[in-house]
Amino acid sequence: MTKRIVITGTDTGIGKTVFSAGLAGLLNGFYWKPVQSGLDEETDSEVVARLSGLPAGRILPEVYRLRMPLSPHRSAEIDGVAIEAAKLSLPDLPGPLIIEGAGGLMVPLNRQTRFIDVFQEWQLPVILCARTALGTINHTLLSIEALRARSIPLIGVAFIGEEMADSQRTIAEFGNVAVLGRLPHLDPLTHETLSRAMSDFFDLTMIAEGCR
Repeated sequence: MTKRIVITGTDTGIGKTVFSAGLAGLLNGFYWKPVQSGLDEETDSEVVARLSGLPAGRILPEVYRLRMPLSPHRSAEIDGVAIEAAKLSLPDLPGPLIIEGAGGLMVPLNRQTRFIDVFQEWQLPVILCARTALGTINHTLLSIEALRARSIPLIGVAFIGEEMADSQRTIAEFGNVAVLGRLPHLDPLTHETLSRAMSDFFDLTMIAEGCR
């Protein structure tokens, strides 16, 4: 069976798309963003296509493409679309699949269903992306508790940002969670710099073991 990994975050705009691009490229796999909100600027799938180094056929099309950069439930309502969780069926592919959610775990897809509800149904291993900036301890520990309360397998936390050793240690200890690595801010951010950072700062063995 294809290895599938869900990438979620503690918040929106923390860098999980860049991490997803790096991981998909590192694994030479596939990328899928089932629901995209906001089409005026570069979409997450387009970012991954630019940064991952993967051929176009490895970036799967979104199930829902919504115009406004809002929570999917509201963006869908504005577009007159009803998001059906049942339509987010998992593809079977000849390689690893990186699946990226939108925002955090509690982001609604519609008025009844949140992303965490879909993740609970899928029962796929999750990597939780967390910023290193102030506030991350609270947000990350709450997200860890929410995943475990629903028995969703958690591979570990991927930090994004500048080194904050005490915050990272505190989350690891209180959350009893594996720290997979830390992706620093990259300038310039290119396929080459991202690929090098992923190889330098993340342990693929730990990620692979979490998928078993």
